[in-house]
Amino acid sequence: MRRNLHLRTTVSAPAIIGAVIGAAVFGFVGGFAGVAAAQEAPATVDDIIVTAQKREQSLQDVPIVVTTLSQELLDGAGVQDIKDLQILTPGMTVTSTQSEASTTVRIRGAGTVGDNPGLESSVGVVIDGVYRSRNSVGFGDLGELSRIEVLKGPQGTLFGKNTSAGVINIITERPSFDPSISGEITGGNFGAIGGSVSVTGPLSDMIAGRLFVAHRERDGFYDVNNGDGPNSRSDDNTQDYWTGRGQLLILPNDNTSIRLIADYTKRDEFCCAAVQTRVGPSQAFIAALTAPNGPGQTPPAAGFGPVPFSRLAYANRETPQEIEDMGLSAEATIDFPSINATLTSQTSFRDWSFQQGMDLDYTGADILYRANDGSNGYGVDNLTQEFRLAGTTDKFDWLVGLFATKEGVYRDDSYVYGSDYNAFASFLLTATVPAAFGGPSPSRTGCFTNPQGFAVGTSGPLLGQPLCVLGLAPPSPTAPTFGVGKAYEDHYSQRSESVAVFTNNTYRVTEAFDINLGLRYTYDSKRLLGVQDNLGTNGAACGGALANQNPANRLPGTVATPAAALGLLCLPWSNPLYDGRRIQEKFSDTDLSGTIKASYRFNPSIMVYGSYARGYKGAGYNMDRVQTGVTPDASLFFKAETVDSYEVGAKTTLFNRTMLLNVTYFDQKFENFQLNTFLGTAFVVESIPELTSRGVDADMVWFTPVEGLSFQGGVTYTDAKYGNFGAGDLSSPGRFPQLSLLPGARASFAPEWSLTGALAFDRSLGGGLRGGFNLSAKYSTEYNTGSDLLPYKNQDAFTVVNGRVSIGSEDERWTLDVWAQNLLQEEYTQVGFAAPLQGTAFTNTTTPQADGTFYNMATDTATYNAYLGAPRTYGVTLKVKY
Repeated sequence: MRRNLHLRTTVSAPAIIGAVIGAAVFGFVGGFAGVAAAQEAPATVDDIIVTAQKREQSLQDVPIVVTTLSQELLDGAGVQDIKDLQILTPGMTVTSTQSEASTTVRIRGAGTVGDNPGLESSVGVVIDGVYRSRNSVGFGDLGELSRIEVLKGPQGTLFGKNTSAGVINIITERPSFDPSISGEITGGNFGAIGGSVSVTGPLSDMIAGRLFVAHRERDGFYDVNNGDGPNSRSDDNTQDYWTGRGQLLILPNDNTSIRLIADYTKRDEFCCAAVQTRVGPSQAFIAALTAPNGPGQTPPAAGFGPVPFSRLAYANRETPQEIEDMGLSAEATIDFPSINATLTSQTSFRDWSFQQGMDLDYTGADILYRANDGSNGYGVDNLTQEFRLAGTTDKFDWLVGLFATKEGVYRDDSYVYGSDYNAFASFLLTATVPAAFGGPSPSRTGCFTNPQGFAVGTSGPLLGQPLCVLGLAPPSPTAPTFGVGKAYEDHYSQRSESVAVFTNNTYRVTEAFDINLGLRYTYDSKRLLGVQDNLGTNGAACGGALANQNPANRLPGTVATPAAALGLLCLPWSNPLYDGRRIQEKFSDTDLSGTIKASYRFNPSIMVYGSYARGYKGAGYNMDRVQTGVTPDASLFFKAETVDSYEVGAKTTLFNRTMLLNVTYFDQKFENFQLNTFLGTAFVVESIPELTSRGVDADMVWFTPVEGLSFQGGVTYTDAKYGNFGAGDLSSPGRFPQLSLLPGARASFAPEWSLTGALAFDRSLGGGLRGGFNLSAKYSTEYNTGSDLLPYKNQDAFTVVNGRVSIGSEDERWTLDVWAQNLLQEEYTQVGFAAPLQGTAFTNTTTPQADGTFYNMATDTATYNAYLGAPRTYGVTLKVKY
């Protein structure tokens, strides 16, 4: 019978709580017969087993790049979610932006920014065999981990769909027939407190169960200046969630195994404020609006250069976020000994939803915000079914399968004009008014929105000058302006179906030479329905400005509103052309992808391999207001993304099989790379014709001669660059000026060098005690954190170090950990962005610079904000196990 007799449990809470839950769930009358035996940590390279090819294999026999992370290493580095994982994985970055729901993973410089649920992930996340279609859906407490495998490069022939850049394969602890209870309670700085409890054991001779529950809270990483209010919070980026995960392992006979999993997570937090990293001239307007309640944002530096690093954010509106994630899965495996094959069925249903409120201008002024009233958020529900039949003979390992998914995605979006919006717009429109005429004014918006024209002087020094703007004539009382309140409510709904058949096979030509062939045929279809709707009189200000563009509407002696002013008045959220707009689009597509690999083993210690793989990521739709000029785009569609990837590598095992050293050269070419970029007013996916990523991956694991001491590390060199392209190569040529820094340039989030290292020590200290430590670090060279590559978004080289010291009983009945994350208090940026409405980076979008771009740093007036990396956190964790 396939019993899991030696699975290690690692989570916690007070022992009394654990005992009560254990008695209630498993009905144990007395005490446990003994403590469950812990799974031994790997001691040689041969002990490192992975399932990167959907079958258990030694890591050194798999002809792909796999960074495998054991339970012990994950515990030592403090990994609880995908974002924590990057400290152990070279060449991988994980970032969050407007909310923790907007979490994005990139590998080797390739990946797609969140903030648009119509955009699927380039890096797939698979948890216990279940494909998660968005990185944000996979974000959260991962619970009891057995191991994590990070696979680099396209993996579509074996893992779900849309894994064009890689896969994070997460394997959690299974139920055990050895009964145990474990618990943990943690306290730390920023008011952190949390705990978890796990129980596992038999329910009958054929059924084992496991239950894990955790709750964690923490104050925010940012101090907040509330400016005009009504926000009353003094911190942001808090943590407050609870999660539960229940499992059953059913073994009806020696050839059948069924694993049932149900999980639920609820997060109720405040996130994500941002700080200023460079402040432009518009700060004077912000300060005028927030007086006497402070400057409204960080005051500018001399010459409008970068401002000092600070964790002080400005937000007059709260940033609540609510995330609910739940799912069910069933995995059934049936062995057929007569043909040496196994049939696996993986069924899952998941439902993930997110709601938020946010301060859209990131200042203390009351300009723009999203209300937490149910009209801002998105969700994904997903039903998947996968069948795999895999077998082996003396010469041939074969696998055939089918994967099908049906997915629903919705997005609700709305903006609210604050009490300062109209005044701020007027300040911007009159920014160049001379001091002799009173300078910029908060009450001149109507000068620009009068449908009857823009009055100018007719003689003398005022000939052609805008009289109303200069304060020499009052705005027309009928000229519309921006009213306080909700501007619009949009709703998008997308349904998609995908079916794929795939095969992955290895033929052993000789004892030393293997050939692997994988193929996948995919059918995708998607249908988008959308409603874009302005509320009340929203759009009237833009409508007035548009009306006076027509000479027939203007009074004698008046002219049209200047084009620059028209752009400000007719932003997507204030454009009347969206009012009552209905969207209906659909498409279907097919793709053939696959891989071929060849490996040759010179001896038991050296294997070389080469491979080609083609990956595919489906087309989709922008779920946002997207316009060119002032005209809404007729279609929200963006193309499918493909990648051709070549690898040549060597896997070596050294020093009596106590060290592995693996090195791989990779060359990847993405076509129609789906770049999601913030254009200052909306997130837009634009297909970039070409992105190449070339470099070297190296991984090392060393079980040193010192008892209990091991080292694991890696290095990735990446040269990721966009190909040369022009306006005519984009789906919307009008976007080229704001993407003109990309052609031929290094891609964002693609450091040239990325190095990781983890030193772990764990051994008996005598006297019934056990102790150890873990020191994990990651170094990244500089890279740009903005998809448009504006220089003010650069992040300098930095190093993050995590540390942990442990002492406990030899039998692990209790363990005390003292730990710190970001031990050296490294100050770094996750993502930089230009603040909405606060200056202009691309001041000239009609005439290119001498270098062919439309960016001139000398004329950049934009204010830049950033979402920061976490500060130093530290604390103490007590673990108990019975």
